[in-house]
Amino acid sequence: MTGNVIDAALAVEESLAPERGLGTALDWLAPLAGLAALLGLWYAAGLVLESVPAYSAFAGFAPGPALAAFRDLIATGEAWRPTVPSLARIGQGLGCAFLLGAPLGLLIGSSPLLERTLQPPFQLLRMISPLAWMPVAVLAFPTWDGAIVFLIAAAAIWPILFATAAGVKRVDPVWLTLARNLGASRLGALRAVVIPAVAQDILTGLRLALGVAWIVLVPAEYLGVTSGLGYAINDARDTLSYDRLAALVLLIGLIGYALDVALGRLAARARWIPAT
Repeated sequence: MTGNVIDAALAVEESLAPERGLGTALDWLAPLAGLAALLGLWYAAGLVLESVPAYSAFAGFAPGPALAAFRDLIATGEAWRPTVPSLARIGQGLGCAFLLGAPLGLLIGSSPLLERTLQPPFQLLRMISPLAWMPVAVLAFPTWDGAIVFLIAAAAIWPILFATAAGVKRVDPVWLTLARNLGASRLGALRAVVIPAVAQDILTGLRLALGVAWIVLVPAEYLGVTSGLGYAINDARDTLSYDRLAALVLLIGLIGYALDVALGRLAARARWIPAT
């Protein structure tokens, strides 16, 4: 009897193997197909730029010149010169947003009264474009770097705050009751139950914050700094180096994509399963 059950299970496993193999192949082919379609659109746009006389001055945006300039950026190491300052500003801005947004999110998520009090002003502030604070940032901070970090933090704080608050509200009250019955203080329950339970939500908010901050970074670096990816793009535009400009745009996209994938995988690993 046992042998028949094992044989039947093996037969089912063998019948599902082709479907699993097809699913794995599609998992690899689908992203490649999407990238191929994007490259095809880029190539078609390049042909338009090269063939229409009115747009011929922008032919450097075509894939050929742009990819050649991108290769030169990587080969000469010039790509890292603007990248390092930009990553430093992103790290500082996200760090400030995390240090403010995560604790506020924990407080708002755990207190319905505090949520009702702070939700309207926070939602109002969230809907203001971070770049609208640019004049204030320039006046308030003694350095351009400080102003840029402030703008990045102003953009990044809201996804972290609201994702954390939403995660706290989804925590099973049974686990909090159990922690209190076992003698845990509010701080102990926060450390042992709430923070592990909302870690994935916090990282998801941080991932969303990174996307917003990465978008804000380039126009913010149009301020008085003389380093960073935004400054490099502005410089390429002023010198009419459109192939280099397109290469820098590609570099920004690749770095942002890599950072997003890294945070996405980190968030996926942070799922909390309480021990029973």
